[in-house]
Amino acid sequence: MSVKRDGSDVGKEVVGERVVELVESGMVVGFGTGSTVGVFLRELAGRDVDVVGVCTSFDTELLARRLGFDVRSLSSVGSVDLAVDGADQVDFDGNLIKGGGAAHFREKVVASFSDRFVCIVDDTKVDSELDLPVPIEVAPFALENVLGEIGCLGGEGVLRSCGEKDGPLVTDNGNFVVDTDFGRIQKPERLSKEISCITGVVEHGLFPGMADSVLVGSSDGVRELREIKGNEER
Repeated sequence: MSVKRDGSDVGKEVVGERVVELVESGMVVGFGTGSTVGVFLRELAGRDVDVVGVCTSFDTELLARRLGFDVRSLSSVGSVDLAVDGADQVDFDGNLIKGGGAAHFREKVVASFSDRFVCIVDDTKVDSELDLPVPIEVAPFALENVLGEIGCLGGEGVLRSCGEKDGPLVTDNGNFVVDTDFGRIQKPERLSKEISCITGVVEHGLFPGMADSVLVGSSDGVRELREIKGNEER
């Protein structure tokens, strides 16, 4: 019996397959987190390329090792040639909200130390403006204080719970995640800086202007949303 796939599944598959074309043997590749990255990893595993993988979560590391990749720590490789990751939402300027998988701290670190960061999404993730809640990773000791500071910025924060056990979700780094609704985010870069200035915030899921390329998959194929750095240099 055939299984009918929705448009987002098709989009994930085509964009996950397309981004493999950017990978060359000898590269150090940052492996992001999420279902679209999973498609990318499975496709890459079937290609004749020899790469080193730097993973952004325990979940990704388990998958990468099962697929036979040479997985190493960021500190052991120094820098990354190409980082590939998904997003929860992308605006028309290529700004991202990430952190649905609570891996945004490591994702941002790997992206920051990469020569090129390519974001891959299906077309349901693209909107004119960012408006999803922003995941904020918080040191447990500072939780109540951070919630107060978030409120001063106009955000409404909710501590993320863990679906598989009682209590709050704990990240791979031992911290909590506060999903914070700021409404429509018209100035992502400014909000990013304001959140980062709060003592007790480990990292947050706003990625303003960080992606060098955003590839968008749909039933019509793959298009590039914006070649961000190239446009800025022209």
